[in-house]
Amino acid sequence: MQVSVECQKRPEKTKPNALRRQGLIPAALYGHNGTDSVSLVVKEKEALNLLKKASINNTLVDVNVPEISWTGKALIQEVQAHPWKRNLFHLSFFAVSAHGKLDIVVPVKPVGEAIGVKQGGLVEQLINEINVSCIADNIPEVIEFDVSGLGVGESITVGDLQMPEGVTLKDDTHSTVYSIVAAKK
Repeated sequence: MQVSVECQKRPEKTKPNALRRQGLIPAALYGHNGTDSVSLVVKEKEALNLLKKASINNTLVDVNVPEISWTGKALIQEVQAHPWKRNLFHLSFFAVSAHGKLDIVVPVKPVGEAIGVKQGGLVEQLINEINVSCIADNIPEVIEFDVSGLGVGESITVGDLQMPEGVTLKDDTHSTVYSIVAAKK
């Protein structure tokens, strides 16, 4: 799925709250030109739609900034929002090369129903996400693993997970991701 956003360069000496009242969210773009960063603004509706489609540090976003003639791929690195109102305060984008290697965090998800659950066992998922390294064009949205063959007392470790082609595992392979434990009586 292709996700894109168009940003504008933030006018100098504008206050963030004044921008938000105008329906604009302050943003920043890092890594597009070495250590330089640029202050941007994104329309609030466009930012909210972007966050519905993209996840933080996982989805490549096509960012277009016409004022500085920059178009490229970036990860949403940070989202600042009000704790309970969920109003957006700020977005941070990190520019990446489409063919450069990244270290990112990817969620893991069980698929199927374990035999051990049908036998009265309880599911214990200890790890919900893992650290991987891959090129920017090859970021997996989720790593799925089949649990249908697991009985009571059996488990799946990080090393048992099947990585997609081009994705390298960065975590300890002996850590338990998912297990079926016997229920206490």
